[in-house]
Order: sequence, then C-alpha cells, then structure tokens
Amino acid sequence: MKIKMTEKDSKEQPPANSENEGSKEEFLPALDFSSIVFPFYTQALFKLGILAEPAQSKSEENLGLARRLIDILDLLKDRTKGNLDPDEEKFLESCLQQLKMHYLEKVKVVKR
Repeated sequence: MKIKMTEKDSKEQPPANSENEGSKEEFLPALDFSSIVFPFYTQALFKLGILAEPAQSKSEENLGLARRLIDILDLLKDRTKGNLDPDEEKFLESCLQQLKMHYLEKVKVVKR
C-alpha cells in the first residue's frame, strides 16, 4: 500500500482514538524542506563533537562521517539549485557555513 503525504496532511492532527486518549502525543514538526536538512545538520554537529549524544557522557568525534554529512548537504544544495524558496536557500546555506567552519576548526585549518 502506497500513501502519498502532502504538506497539508502533515499539518493536520491525527484523529484521536482510544489507544492514544489520555497519553501524551509525540510532536511531529511540519513537513517542509528544513525537515530534510535538519537531521543531517544535527548528526554532523554530533560527529564534529559540538553536541554530545544524550546517552553518552562525552561527545565522540568522527570527522570522516562529519565530512560525509556535509558533502550530502552540499549535494542537496547543488541538486535543488533554482527550486528552493529564498528562505529555504538561506537556511541550507547557513547550515552549511556553520558546519564547514566547525569542520575546518577541528582539522586545524582555521585558527581563532
């Protein structure tokens, strides 16, 4: 069975049923371009050691994986060029700039 989800569908609340009544519903963000970018961005921050994984006492760096995540966002930027709203372009570019600066700081190319 194939389900086609639209932006309108993502903004609608699911109907309450007896199973969910009285229980706290999980928050689902709106279905938009940032919901594609943000998971890659946050994972890159974890792998750069900027954010610590909640289950771990300290952050673990993996610069190779961080670089791959940045490359994926760069690929997304290239493939969506001309098809994004100005706000979406600005959001993606801002995420990429922040990640690249953190990455360069980690590999000691840029010194403060």
